Amino acid sequence: MDELDEPGARSAPGGLSDLDHRILSALHARGAHPGVARTVRALSGAGEHGALWIAAGALGAAVDTPRRAAWLRATALTAGAHLASMGLKRVVRRPRPRHVEPLVRTAGRHSFPSSHAASAGAAAVAYGALGAHAVPPLAAAMCLSRLVAGVHYPTDVAAGAALGALTASLAARRTTGGRCG
Repeated sequence: MDELDEPGARSAPGGLSDLDHRILSALHARGAHPGVARTVRALSGAGEHGALWIAAGALGAAVDTPRRAAWLRATALTAGAHLASMGLKRVVRRPRPRHVEPLVRTAGRHSFPSSHAASAGAAAVAYGALGAHAVPPLAAAMCLSRLVAGVHYPTDVAAGAALGALTASLAARRTTGGRCG
């Protein structure tokens, strides 16, 4: 168990703890620039509870009326990925990084997987399939911001993004024969 973990919590799999710490420290140092810190804080706030992605899906449904049902399905997949990550956090119970000073406050004390990354990964897949080409780069920025903010380890973010993308992909295949639309 990692020396920063609380009793009963699980550390990063496969001895990745040291690498996780070093990568996080290097990326977190980029947040010292005021412009970067402002951007990270804005992304963090917008992504809280999947709000940015749910709002984007609702906007897509309102504007793209011929594909409203597809947008609503994609939004539900994105929200579902966020909820799945929150449930997994309660099982894993990995504490947030303590070796860096966070740039933002967090809603909870557990970090694995990143729920911001889960909803971002799901949105990238689900909304990207609907032609929202700006979403995947914004989702990547959201994921990176969690590291610069110092509130997640790289393995938290990678697992969250993978969970979100996988959730959206599998659910889309089951409900629409392979696509969100």
